[in-house]
Amino acid sequence: MAGRNGKQKTARNMIYSLGVTVLAGLVMWAFVPHDDKEPDLQRVDYRVELLTARRAAPYPVAAPVGLPEEWKATSVRYQGTESDTWHLGFHIPDGQYVQVEQSTGKVSAFIEEASQGATATDVTEEIDGRSWTRYTGGRYKALVLKDTEGVKGATTVVAGTGSFGQLTKMAAALKMS
Repeated sequence: MAGRNGKQKTARNMIYSLGVTVLAGLVMWAFVPHDDKEPDLQRVDYRVELLTARRAAPYPVAAPVGLPEEWKATSVRYQGTESDTWHLGFHIPDGQYVQVEQSTGKVSAFIEEASQGATATDVTEEIDGRSWTRYTGGRYKALVLKDTEGVKGATTVVAGTGSFGQLTKMAAALKMS
């Protein structure tokens, strides 16, 4: 009988140890923040970068005018040393992302990068007198305008996770100067 009593004590000790471990885990869990909502993205003021890009770029730089306030600019950059590349990214109300990219770099490589691997379709959209080609199949959907405003080699890409309606809204809002 002595051996049996020892086994009961061992089982009881294991249960107590498990209880203490679970209790310690619950205490640690209680002190870890549990914020499951999306982080609040900071709005960036892109006016200075836009002015700089418009002075430096050899093509008319595109930026939206008249978008709803809910369309929040979250990223901006101009890289004059790398094919005069302009980028302006927006977080839109339904949690999607839309960006404007322009470059004088190699067209196919630039579109591949800006659209995250999308390929051209036979569908085009006429937006403000310009013919934009739809791209699909990559991480982003895209609208592509080659030879921006008659400047040879400059390509404009409006791309993102948003719908084609949202991409069209961005493309229609673009003013190039």
